[in-house]
Amino acid sequence: MNAERDLSPLTPGVVRALTDKLYEKRKVAALEIEKLVREFVAQNNTSQIKHVIQILSQEFALSQHPHSRKGGLIGLAACSIALGKDSGLYLKELIEPVLTCFNDADSRLRYYACEALYNIVKVARGSVLPHFNVLFDGLSKLAADPDPNVKSGSELLDRLLKDIVTESNQFDLVGFIPLLRERIYSNNQYARQFIISWILVLESVPDINLLDYLPEILDGLFQILGDNSKEIRKMCEVALGEFLKEIKKNPSSVKFAEMANILVIHCQAADDLIQLTAMCWMREFIQLAGRVMLPYSSGILTAVLPCLSYDDRKKNIKEVANVCNQSLMKLVIPEDDEMDEAKPSMTVPAEPTSEESLSKPEAVTTGESQLPHHGRNELDVTALNQPLFFPCSCERIQVTLNLDGIVQVLDYHLSDTSIGMMTRIAVLKWLYHLYIKTPRKMFRHTDSLFPILLRTLSDESDEVILKDLELLAEIASSPAGQTEEGHGPSDGSDVRPGPVELHVPARAGQLSSSSTKGLECSPSTPTMNSYFYKFMINLLKRFSSERKLLETRGAFIIRQLCLLLNAENIFHSMADILLREEDLKFASTMVHTLNTILLTSSELFQLRNQLKDLKTPESRNLFCCLYRSWCHNPVTTVSLCFLTQNYKHAYDLIQKFGDLEVTVDFLTEVDKLVQLIECPIFTYLRLQLLDVKNNPYLIKALYGLLMLLPQSSAFQLLSHRLQCVPNPELMQTTDSTKPSTSFKRTAACNIDYTELLQHFEKVQNKHLEARHQRAGRAEQLDRRVVL
Repeated sequence: MNAERDLSPLTPGVVRALTDKLYEKRKVAALEIEKLVREFVAQNNTSQIKHVIQILSQEFALSQHPHSRKGGLIGLAACSIALGKDSGLYLKELIEPVLTCFNDADSRLRYYACEALYNIVKVARGSVLPHFNVLFDGLSKLAADPDPNVKSGSELLDRLLKDIVTESNQFDLVGFIPLLRERIYSNNQYARQFIISWILVLESVPDINLLDYLPEILDGLFQILGDNSKEIRKMCEVALGEFLKEIKKNPSSVKFAEMANILVIHCQAADDLIQLTAMCWMREFIQLAGRVMLPYSSGILTAVLPCLSYDDRKKNIKEVANVCNQSLMKLVIPEDDEMDEAKPSMTVPAEPTSEESLSKPEAVTTGESQLPHHGRNELDVTALNQPLFFPCSCERIQVTLNLDGIVQVLDYHLSDTSIGMMTRIAVLKWLYHLYIKTPRKMFRHTDSLFPILLRTLSDESDEVILKDLELLAEIASSPAGQTEEGHGPSDGSDVRPGPVELHVPARAGQLSSSSTKGLECSPSTPTMNSYFYKFMINLLKRFSSERKLLETRGAFIIRQLCLLLNAENIFHSMADILLREEDLKFASTMVHTLNTILLTSSELFQLRNQLKDLKTPESRNLFCCLYRSWCHNPVTTVSLCFLTQNYKHAYDLIQKFGDLEVTVDFLTEVDKLVQLIECPIFTYLRLQLLDVKNNPYLIKALYGLLMLLPQSSAFQLLSHRLQCVPNPELMQTTDSTKPSTSFKRTAACNIDYTELLQHFEKVQNKHLEARHQRAGRAEQLDRRVVL
């Protein structure tokens, strides 16, 4: 810069003025440079023009001396003004040194650089668009500048550039997107504001289709939505709202699948606004894209299910999540059970974004995947290879329903004890829906789901238990449970035994996976799904190991099952299992519970009527099956005889009570039976007391109970009832010579009551033995304590 020849055609006076510390002198020098360049333009002397720009760039704008840099900037701006419409030919040389000064430590220099670039861009207008990325990059840095003057200058330049982009139809969106995707992850508030303002501008330009590139920037937008600044959050909310409007207008051009995982992540955000916005987007995506969203079901459910248990503080999120859940459920159709999973189907590409959180999404394809706790859980990103088609008619599009992933998510949420009640109900509804729509595929998961469904019966909520029972009833009654070869249980007693096992002999417990021919425990065992018997065995195991459940919810569970399934099947199978139960105390308790339900529940009205008359072979077989198990409890056995009008046998049983060990519990049960006799259920029995001649054993049986009772309120009650029995002589009529209908019915039953009585004695002897053994063990324990 000392040698004048190196800086020609600039005169020494111009050079000195450019490096002067006073702005006015630098401005005069700039006017001289403008005049000089105009002359070169007139002469079409491009080499000299380039030379002048090079000198101003290298020797001044990029100089180590601050005043020289200031002179270089004003000189380059003067060149641009002089070049006018021809400045586009030299923009690269003009812009680069100015942008370098954007990084200068001196704030005044950064301001002058901003001013210089403003003049360059103002002259070049649309010609600067090929250099848009470097201009945007520089401006994004100045937007976060700490100096207010620099920031103000950058805002002027920003507005000018936005005007140019808006009025032009040559904007290179493809080239700009990678830079936008990178800068959108800035944490600086001003940089974020700058980014959002540009997105809003680009979105408003009709010729620019930013929607095509939304998957590239959507994650960054949701992160900006969580900014601490209310103004930025509002701007971002507006931008996202505009995008959603555009999606609704033009769903056919939307890449739903590429954004599904982004929404899944942000639907789990801790920030309420982000979560609500993402959930609203998810709702629209499911409704607009339909079955295209199915491959992402496990991820969507991971995000949506916990929201269903939100309280009123997050009522809006809960409501939207509920719509998402219902809409997604409707997408599962029976055809999903028929589709061959091995065949390639319509592609739903799931490309991760450049953000690290999306760089390695896990595809939930098997039940072996580990489902993490809250946060950014694994995503169902089934990657397929064909192009995406918009589902205007969902029925024509085949997508893969990733059932393994869905079941894994549902299992996880049902197993998590911290999950709210509404979420558990939703999970059970989902499982029920899947068993209805895709039973064949769902039965492959039944063995893994069965234990958790049984544990759910201990839930605190009645509503959860009801849904659980509905699901278990569907599993136990579905035809798919015995048509799925190789997927049914091979052994009814082989399901996670509890602390107290129900010991079912091989001949009773063996079940075929496709039929119930193995149920040879009784000739009258009703036909049932192979999982039905497995369910009954495990339910009784549950009651055995968890006595509190039996006491508090046992009757409720069994009554509901009688509504959902065939009551006869339930009582038949439970009686059959209890007949072989080795824990005799539990068997007695369970029989007492079942008997109370049988005698008092309105749900069992038809079954009681069936047993009352014993007109059919099926009813007689059922009576025999119940009787054999009811023998675990002497008083319930008598009540069963009363129900079935087997009064002679009831009398024979009561005669045997003299040989039994009469305990307080025993007398309490007799007391309860007397109370039952006074209930509406035994109205017919009380009326039969009028027919003394034809019902002598009924009266004898009741007197037998009276003799068993001590002088108590129950004794007084039964005694008063028997005192009302009329004199048989007074009750004689002209038809008295006709044979008794009750005797006719008994004779027609063809039931071997002698064998049943022997069975009763045998069972009661076992109970006596067991009580003595327990008493002996207790006595030994007491001795050890004393010692």
